[in-house]
Amino acid sequence: MPVIVLIGNKGGAGKTTLCVNLAAALASQHSTMILDADPQQSSSQWRAIAEDSVVDVLEAQHNLPNLANTHANQVDYCLIDCPPSVHSLQMQQALKIADLAIIPVQPSPLDIWATIHVEKEIESAREQNKNLKAMLMINQFEARTQLSNITRQALAELSIPVAETQVKRRAVYRNSFLEGRTVHDVGRKGAEASHEIHQIIEEMEKLL
Repeated sequence: MPVIVLIGNKGGAGKTTLCVNLAAALASQHSTMILDADPQQSSSQWRAIAEDSVVDVLEAQHNLPNLANTHANQVDYCLIDCPPSVHSLQMQQALKIADLAIIPVQPSPLDIWATIHVEKEIESAREQNKNLKAMLMINQFEARTQLSNITRQALAELSIPVAETQVKRRAVYRNSFLEGRTVHDVGRKGAEASHEIHQIIEEMEKLL
């Protein structure tokens, strides 16, 4: 059963929102759960107000390896929402047991520079977890801005492949999350965003 970690080295990259929407899309066909290893507990807060979600969220700041080993064998997909820091114990533990690391990156110089440290952490984790795959993903993309358009070129300098799918900056991601829903639950307003999420899953499954 694949273990997929959502990681980054800077807050605000949209890691938790992406995690929840990926999990909800996967849960439409597979048993799926989120281990919330981020001290901010945003995934857990979302689940607390999500009335109809089939995605279970379990607090996992402590004893993450044991929790992952236990629950990953009970579901088809286990996603881990990690703290936004390469120095966090939870991220380092997660990378040692993960099949795939997804790294959302906003089109900003700070986010791109922060990703260099993530690349180094993944290389280090592969010394123990040789089968670890990784994928960068441009998040909150705005087609009209020059910075968004050169971000892919900048990320191409790293050794981690960049997903073809770019997740655009859309209010529906934020609004649905605050309502305890996902972009898949809001009909036409979320249709394009939902399509983006499913495209990411297609790319993700090619790596697994």
